[in-house]
Amino acid sequence: MKSGLVLEGGAMRGLFTAGVLDVLMENNISFDSAVGVSAGAAFGVNLKSRQIGRVLRYNLRFAGKPYYASWKSWRRSGNLYAANFCYHVLPDKLDVFDKKTFQANPMNFWCVATDATTGEPVYHQLRDAGYLDLEWIRASSSIPFFAHPVAIGGHYYFDGGVSDSIPYDFLQKNNFDKKIVITTQPREYRKKQSLIFPLKKALLHQYPAVLKKLATRAEDYNAVLDDIEKDEDDGETFVIRPPFALNIGTLEDDKDELKRVYQVGYREAEKALPNLVAYLNK
Repeated sequence: MKSGLVLEGGAMRGLFTAGVLDVLMENNISFDSAVGVSAGAAFGVNLKSRQIGRVLRYNLRFAGKPYYASWKSWRRSGNLYAANFCYHVLPDKLDVFDKKTFQANPMNFWCVATDATTGEPVYHQLRDAGYLDLEWIRASSSIPFFAHPVAIGGHYYFDGGVSDSIPYDFLQKNNFDKKIVITTQPREYRKKQSLIFPLKKALLHQYPAVLKKLATRAEDYNAVLDDIEKDEDDGETFVIRPPFALNIGTLEDDKDELKRVYQVGYREAEKALPNLVAYLNK
């Protein structure tokens, strides 16, 4: 039985996911494959490196620092989350990512980015957590308008959420028997069109395929949620989600708020654990 895990993005809502993943690691719950988008990829890779507590630790350490994530960074570089600091300096020097464990862990991990030319999702398998893999994670997290596209191999890539907000179809297309999804919104949530879409239209005119995807992003995202909920109700998919809206800012610098969202995820995972084990063993 092949098991696959999907990790939604959502900026600092991803601390909910971090709490869930720490419980799974503490209880030795493993999967054959995982696929993450945006924060789901940036935080989720710690599942493969088995670094319990790392996501919360470094976010508490650097929250509110302008060189980590800030409007000051955006004004200076065009990236809300500082590109080199977040994706290279931090994991290589300040809170070291365990590449050796990552490479030894047999679980496959993919991240999703959006091809800036075609608007289509691109799935990259992370293999060694080296510089190129980290650039793919950065691409997966590069939200149009709030970040520049990332150049990799002569192509440009934006946030995977543009084309595949919750990469559930990845599990469906690859015939996973057990499908587990961690979302960062409550069950009743449905996305609405972005209020700043007209501004994005003006600023992203050189990426027409991306704009086309952004125009229908809410509808596409909601359709995926409908598919997930149907499969969940049919017992084909297991979902862990917040019981209520997390209401945390993208640039949250209140450490108590970061801990709160993490603890919501931790508690929900503890509650879900017996049913998850039963689902995986069924």
